[in-house]
Amino acid sequence: MRRDAPGPMLRRGPRPLLMHLMLNLPPPSRWPPSSPSCAASSPGCGPGSSGSRPADAAPAPDLARLDPALVAGIAAYRRHPHARDLPEPPLLWQDGETRLYDYGRPASGDGDALPVLFVPSLINRGSILDLTARRSMLRWLAARRVRPLLLEWGWPGELECGFGLSDYVARRLLPAMAAAAASDGRGRVVLAGYCMGGLLALAAAQRQPGLVAALCLIATPWDFHAGGGEPAAAAAARLQRLEMLMAPGGSLPVDAIQMAFASLDPPGVADKFRRFGRLAQDSDATRLFVAIEDWLSDGVPLAAPVARECLGGWYGENRPARGAWRVAGTIVDPTTLAVPTLLAIPRHDRIVPPASALALRAVMRRARVLELPGGHVGIVAGPRAPELLWTPLLRWLRGVERRMAA
Repeated sequence: MRRDAPGPMLRRGPRPLLMHLMLNLPPPSRWPPSSPSCAASSPGCGPGSSGSRPADAAPAPDLARLDPALVAGIAAYRRHPHARDLPEPPLLWQDGETRLYDYGRPASGDGDALPVLFVPSLINRGSILDLTARRSMLRWLAARRVRPLLLEWGWPGELECGFGLSDYVARRLLPAMAAAAASDGRGRVVLAGYCMGGLLALAAAQRQPGLVAALCLIATPWDFHAGGGEPAAAAAARLQRLEMLMAPGGSLPVDAIQMAFASLDPPGVADKFRRFGRLAQDSDATRLFVAIEDWLSDGVPLAAPVARECLGGWYGENRPARGAWRVAGTIVDPTTLAVPTLLAIPRHDRIVPPASALALRAVMRRARVLELPGGHVGIVAGPRAPELLWTPLLRWLRGVERRMAA
């Protein structure tokens, strides 16, 4: 059977599907659906409408020019039988849709296992840290006398759609930290933030330093204008156009977020699906690819106030690096933190440019910097993740444990 022949489709992704199929065509900005004068969600511009196209607009893209290799790769991904089947860990704490999962003490029953609270981004589920049986940083650590705890922010409901960053820190992260600390005899936890979660962990550690034994920031941005700031300016400029997408539900939809990430490297996104279509579909590499793509497609909408703070305040005004980002009225100032800190920074990160993450080194002079030869996702779940990040992180945690016991 041809690899691009119709078959049972087991998943909706990659999201948004139409954008992925058209990655080899001229940029969407050159044809009407994304034109401000004829946006797909505007009256008179939808399918079957009689709305007129601007006189100078380019012709609509020729869908017959879709790249067969790209289509075959996407079809192979959508048909792949992989399904995540890991058992859900016990629930330690919950408020609304936000949950704190306890990956537990080692089987030996050692009650002294160090609690490490992992804080993911608000727009992707924390399951990237617990991806498959062979690619789960959390289960790997749990097997080595560490007690990983994972915060899942959850899908924003009616209440959370009104949340800003201060609400997520004060009303979700801090109570989760308190619950985690109370469940351990030492009354403190290690906070480990990933990507955007690192910024929230910084703010929380500053507000409740007595609950924090140490801080680990993985691929965490700080200076959003490092390296020139052109991508940040482009991200901030999107905010006005995104307002109409946030208006109906009070949040930024998952597909809009995915389009923004794909726009960072459209040729790279297309190439990875072309390569996937040529791989043996029963290999470990294909199963890992599918697991990561499933995670990407299983994103979470971003509450509208948070989207405005991130795009306008972080990317547009660079508030964190300028000392102007406030959480619950207090400026987030990393220089006030005296706990042991590890900065894990991927050198080939397209989501968080290394220069942005390295800016924390200048303001956290006691922090240990671990520069890794990998990308944003690869360092936590890729084939070399155990070597690049998991093992060095474990060694650092052992040092934290020794200092706590001294």
